[in-house]
Amino acid sequence: QAEAAVQKRAGLEVSVYGVPAYSTLGWMNWAGGDPLLSTFIGYPEGEVARLIFHELAHQVVYVQGDSTFNESFAVAVEEEGAKRWFAAGAAARVDAAPAEAYRFVVARKTSFVALLARHRRVLAAVYAKATDASTKRAAKSAEFAALHADYEAAKRDPASPLYGFAGYDRYFAQTLNNANLAAVATYTQRVPAFAKLLQALHGDLPDFYATVRALTKVSADARNALFDGLTKANDN
Repeated sequence: QAEAAVQKRAGLEVSVYGVPAYSTLGWMNWAGGDPLLSTFIGYPEGEVARLIFHELAHQVVYVQGDSTFNESFAVAVEEEGAKRWFAAGAAARVDAAPAEAYRFVVARKTSFVALLARHRRVLAAVYAKATDASTKRAAKSAEFAALHADYEAAKRDPASPLYGFAGYDRYFAQTLNNANLAAVATYTQRVPAFAKLLQALHGDLPDFYATVRALTKVSADARNALFDGLTKANDN
């Protein structure tokens, strides 16, 4: 909160939020592992598995100063890990209920992220326009209002995964700003590119990890150019 206050005084928008777990990048291995304990969270089984895969991924690959790379990689690993974990359970004829519940979680999350990404693209276009500051602020305010309206409409739409779901109400209850959207994008922006890369490697995780480690040796601009290309290929 103190650092957020400093950034606000500097004229920046901020977002402060808690996390259920985190990685020390292996520093705590001497004590038995990173601090991810059963007392930390009360998530459903699939969510716990996803979270473990995510945090362990940070020990595999980490780039200092590139949060979008790090978090998007970890999300791509968690998604693939959860898919394979549930598939193994199905093969062993384990109770299918957790997998079904997790599918609902993923569908809602995907819809939520797509909603934010769509409005974030519009905002990026607004900020790129050569207009005066007051006009930009008005357009920004209107776009955030449209984001709220679209979320409420999705909750009323029986065809939407968000239909009747209030799980994101807390997110929308805050005064949304650029930092809120950027925080979500940090975890999701490069996930499609990582998924495409894994697919190109025929799902071979060791090869995937080796390739991603190699990417840590090149510049951020080179990584981003590659990811942009993978994302466009994914869109096509």
